[in-house]
Amino acid sequence: METERELVGCGVVLESAEHGPQLCLGVLLASNPPQGGGPAVVNWDWSAVSGHQSLAGTTWGVYTLTGTYDGDTFTMTRPPMLGRQDPGGPVAPAPSDELATPCPEPPGGWRVLDPSRATDEAMERTFEAARRLEGYAGSWMDQSINPARRGRAEDEDLLMNDPTRLIINVMVTGDTTAAEARLRETWGGALCVCPARHTETELLHVLDEVLTTPGMLTAGTGRDHVELQVVYDDGSLQRELDAKFGVGLVVVASALRPHHG
Repeated sequence: METERELVGCGVVLESAEHGPQLCLGVLLASNPPQGGGPAVVNWDWSAVSGHQSLAGTTWGVYTLTGTYDGDTFTMTRPPMLGRQDPGGPVAPAPSDELATPCPEPPGGWRVLDPSRATDEAMERTFEAARRLEGYAGSWMDQSINPARRGRAEDEDLLMNDPTRLIINVMVTGDTTAAEARLRETWGGALCVCPARHTETELLHVLDEVLTTPGMLTAGTGRDHVELQVVYDDGSLQRELDAKFGVGLVVVASALRPHHG
C-alpha cells in the first residue's frame, strides 16, 4: 500500500549482516542480539542517533519514526525520536481484556460450589469436555478473583492457578444452559458459559485465510473474532475483510498510524 501521507511508527530499528535497517513493528525475538523484521528504512543513519547498541554484527535501538510508507520501505521525513513517543493525534483505544469474564457476577459472588470438583484434575476434564461441546467457540481461565493477581497474597506463587480461585469461561454458539449443565458434571468451581457467534473451527478457517495478507505482522484468534495486525491499513483492508467475512469477524490493527503535528 503506497501512501504519501506522513505516518508514525514506534518500534525497534534493527540492522544485521543479512539486511539493512528495518523498522520491526511485529514480533521481536528476545534473543541477544534480538531478531525481527519489518519495512526497510531507506535513509537511516546510526551516527545521527543515540540509544543504540551493537553485538555480533547487529545494531538496534527503540525509536519513533515519522515518514512515508510505499508498501515495502519506510522513508523518514522527520528526525527520529529516541524511545516510544506519542507525537500527538488520536491513539487507538486500548484493547479489551480478552481474559475477563463476560458473565455477570452471580448472587453471593464467584465461589466454589463443590470443592471435590474444583481441583486441577477436574479443571482438565472440564476443558476437555468443553472442547467436545457442540458449537464450541473457545475457553479460558480468568484469575481476576485470585488475590495473588492483585498483589494481596502472602504467598502469591502458591495461589496462582489455584482451581478454587479462578473462573472457567466457555463460549458456545448453541444452548448455553445445556452446555453449562454438561460442564457442571465435572466442574464445581466458578463457571461462566456465554454465547458466541462463531465456532472455534470457523475462526481457525478465517485465520488460515488471512495469514497471506500482504504486510501482515501477527494474526491470531480472539474472543469470537480474528485479530490481524498489519504494517499499515488506511481502513481499506478493514472494509475489504468486513465485506468478505462480515463486520467484526476480523479486526485489523495498523502498526503505523497517521501523523498529526
